[in-house]
Amino acid sequence: MYSGNFVLILHTHLPWVLHHGHSPHGVDWLNEAVAECYIPLLNVFNKLLDEGIKPNVTLDISPVLCEQLEHPDFKKEFIKYCDKMIEASRRDRLNFTDWGYDAHHIWLTTFWEEWFIEKKNDYLNKYDSSIIKALKELQDKEAIEIMTCGATHGYLPLLGFDKSVNLQIKAAVENYKKHFGRAPRGCWLPECAYRPSYDWCSYLPIEPFHSKHLRTGVEQILAAHGIEYFVTDEDLINRISPLGIYNEYDKKDFVSIQSPDYYYGSGNFDKSPLRIYNVSSSDKTEYGTAAVFTRHHDISMQVWSGEVGYPGEPDYLDFHKKHIKSNLRYWRVTNNKADMMYKTLYHPDWTKDKIDKQSMHFIHHIENSSNYFHHLTGKLSTVCTPFDTELFGHWWFEGPEFIYYVLRGLHHSPYINAVKASEQLDTIKPKEVVTLPEGSWGVNNHHDVWTNEGNKWTWEAIYNDELRLSNLLKKYPLEKLRKSQKRIALQALKELMLLHSSDWQFLIYTKSAQDYAEQRFTFHHSDFNKLCDMIEKFERGTAIRGADLKFIEETERRNSIFPELQLEWWVELFS
Repeated sequence: MYSGNFVLILHTHLPWVLHHGHSPHGVDWLNEAVAECYIPLLNVFNKLLDEGIKPNVTLDISPVLCEQLEHPDFKKEFIKYCDKMIEASRRDRLNFTDWGYDAHHIWLTTFWEEWFIEKKNDYLNKYDSSIIKALKELQDKEAIEIMTCGATHGYLPLLGFDKSVNLQIKAAVENYKKHFGRAPRGCWLPECAYRPSYDWCSYLPIEPFHSKHLRTGVEQILAAHGIEYFVTDEDLINRISPLGIYNEYDKKDFVSIQSPDYYYGSGNFDKSPLRIYNVSSSDKTEYGTAAVFTRHHDISMQVWSGEVGYPGEPDYLDFHKKHIKSNLRYWRVTNNKADMMYKTLYHPDWTKDKIDKQSMHFIHHIENSSNYFHHLTGKLSTVCTPFDTELFGHWWFEGPEFIYYVLRGLHHSPYINAVKASEQLDTIKPKEVVTLPEGSWGVNNHHDVWTNEGNKWTWEAIYNDELRLSNLLKKYPLEKLRKSQKRIALQALKELMLLHSSDWQFLIYTKSAQDYAEQRFTFHHSDFNKLCDMIEKFERGTAIRGADLKFIEETERRNSIFPELQLEWWVELFS
């Protein structure tokens, strides 16, 4: 009856917002994610463990998010945020009572007061003011798996230098070791964006990037840092081509598709999101390969879509309508096409049976897909559904409870088990090697979201800044940099990495926080160039004083990310 395994992957990321505003854009994004997503999910994972069920969820956490969650300033910010929301709910209760509001509307203020008190207590007492520590403990118990991600979520295929891609992965691996005490096995490619090795040139006419030159495949850089697997979208898998097979899982004996032995060893080649493949840019597999998990589109859309998916259930909490003064949500979806004025009050007690039915429907969908694939091919299936973590709790308030019921239900399924990604990799031991086309999980499965008429100016700045730092470090080699110059160059490198964040292009494209994204990008760009000016200014070793010292200290304090970062990591190995 057993036909395969289910791999739930949660992509956990927010850009660097600490010390960069509060509301509506800034650190409150982080506060909301912790209160609405991370703590509820931790509660679900621990509840399952208490029931003798391993959650076996795979999460990636971007290093830039790890740094924020562990920053002492954030810990103070989160408590202030909870206190602010508790006070807002109390103020609403007084106002609603004075205004003669419906009794249930008034009761909802108590619901939110108790909810935020509980989240504050969970953070302080249950999780000792550390989301990362709580996740590490779950991983150490083998209850979950934690992947890494590009250090600042840089859009890897479009970065100008391979050494910039290498830095995103190198810094990610080192940051992961710092926080979790081991090396990661998997990496979430930011925006699931992949590029093989080929003669590449930039879309913008900026030299030297616009002249065709051989780029290193993303999978080759992953392999160089010991990363074994990543995630892609189903559309890209539909366009793969076979290269050959490994005779053994240790990847030492590769047989090309050109050899008759390939057909003898592999059988018929098929393209399926229910399989795991090894990805290589060419049959030169010695340059490095990595396995790829695929998002199953149809199953994922059951959860992902707010229109036809589960989150659109009329009785669930509406995300968009908020009380203008408190920012608290008191209304249910009612109808996902309805104007805000027609939303009716939320009833938490109306949701449980909906979650139960939807989770069973989701489980049956997973089981049926797995069983059909296994019956057709005789192979064990890999049903992989990756989601943004913020979907569960923030966008879809009932989402964490849905995950609880899905994982509990799968625990009793005779057909399919929930397993961690690396467990499935070790079970399947994929031998087939394929080429994966360039692309992402964005619109048109390409780079359209992150480079278009509205945001291509950001890439002009990125390319010019990458080139400037590269030229400076050639002019002033690391071994000859003075102490003051090295300090400045290190902060300049951090600003460049923050500039690389794909979030800025995404927010500009969606116009959801366009002004904030453009401002943040411009600030990092300006600070980077001012720091580069200082590298040259202090080449004679004069002491940093006055306004220059104040600027450096403020920049270091404002963007105090990756204290372990080393200039040597931006290596010439990948030029």
